[in-house]
Amino acid sequence: MSNTHRGDSPTSFFTDHYELTMVDAARKAGTADRKAVFELFARRLPTGRRYGVSAGQGRFLEGLANFRFDDEHLGFLSDHQVVSEDTLNWLAQYRFTGDIYAYAEGEPYFPYSPIMQVEATFAEAVILETYLLSVHNYDTAVASAASRMTRAAGGRPCIEMGSRRAHEEAAAAAARAAAIAGFASTSNLAAGLRYGITTAGTAAHSFTLLHDDERAAFQAQVDAMGNKTSLLVDTYDIETGIRNAVDIAGPELAFVRIDSGDLLEEAHHARRLLDDLGNTNTGIVVTSDLDEYAIAGLRSAPVDSYGVGTQLVTGSGAPTASLVYKLTTRQDANGKWVDVHKQAEGKASRGGRKYATRRYDDGVAAAEVVVASDEPQWDKHHRPLVHKVVDQGEVDTDHIGAGAVERAAARHEEAVSELPPTARRLQDGEPAIPTEFQLH
Repeated sequence: MSNTHRGDSPTSFFTDHYELTMVDAARKAGTADRKAVFELFARRLPTGRRYGVSAGQGRFLEGLANFRFDDEHLGFLSDHQVVSEDTLNWLAQYRFTGDIYAYAEGEPYFPYSPIMQVEATFAEAVILETYLLSVHNYDTAVASAASRMTRAAGGRPCIEMGSRRAHEEAAAAAARAAAIAGFASTSNLAAGLRYGITTAGTAAHSFTLLHDDERAAFQAQVDAMGNKTSLLVDTYDIETGIRNAVDIAGPELAFVRIDSGDLLEEAHHARRLLDDLGNTNTGIVVTSDLDEYAIAGLRSAPVDSYGVGTQLVTGSGAPTASLVYKLTTRQDANGKWVDVHKQAEGKASRGGRKYATRRYDDGVAAAEVVVASDEPQWDKHHRPLVHKVVDQGEVDTDHIGAGAVERAAARHEEAVSELPPTARRLQDGEPAIPTEFQLH
């Protein structure tokens, strides 16, 4: 099973021009090798959201192994005079050798949670900025939306099926992020291959239209896949489709899928008809531009699972998590650590190397506590959130591959269950718990 998302292709050019010019200028100034700490965080959650879900750490760590500059990349930089010859030689040897600390994937986060901290020389750390943000902003946006959807589904399975609505690599990333947030399966085969996520799917409307009539299409599908399949019944008339599906597949038909119309009304009608025809064990899958609000609206309907596409892979109204990556502390010319922070109005950061914990009252999360000092000693009412995932350039393999996705999904389920009940509300509101700071 593959642990990388593009084989052995370098990831270093998924970056911005100015990351390299900063390295070049810092090398010329003699400041590039100063030790530094960069922090990944969000100043705020998307409007009205009660919590976010951290995701992308595993994908980033997989890509970090391939963050290097080959002859093609170096040739481009040289031909376009992006950096000096000295920096070209440095880039040719680049390998990350620092330390990285992070929240576990699937863990809820809140404003100013230190989701990831990169500790290395300035040059080694700053060059990762764009790639790190690109991965985490997308994966976190999808996982956060997916979590709202799985909470709204109330235990009914959700199927990720948004591949055709996203860039091909984003599609696989979205399937992974959705699995972390509780989606049961995906239509995306790349995600199944890379991360061991269960894949699912049967037929689209084109398959029905290919055949001379609906009955012939259903018969062809059952002949190929068996009667424990899912038949799409709304190509023509839903009631007729259900009757044809039951007639062809019999009482062992696993599901009918409805992809159009008033889903609440159609689901109730389909359930009554299936029961009248003796298919009491045949489930109902609904699709058609679902989001968390539509899923919640179907809570009273006899729906067995939800297929979600466009709204999931676009973050359901929040296509980016608005995460930022800021320098928070660095060494001066004498090797002394100096905390730094951005002071621009509306874009402030907080200086210092951070530690974070979640404080609990009677087993329920009460606050996100962010500390900038020597690592404190937490009592039994606190759960530390930041863990080392890269040690002197060596990635902890527990955080990559299929096993990491499974562990992240379990972490997510447990951690979200610990949040106060307000976290599961879809109405706009403040973060489910406050962020408390203990800073210098």
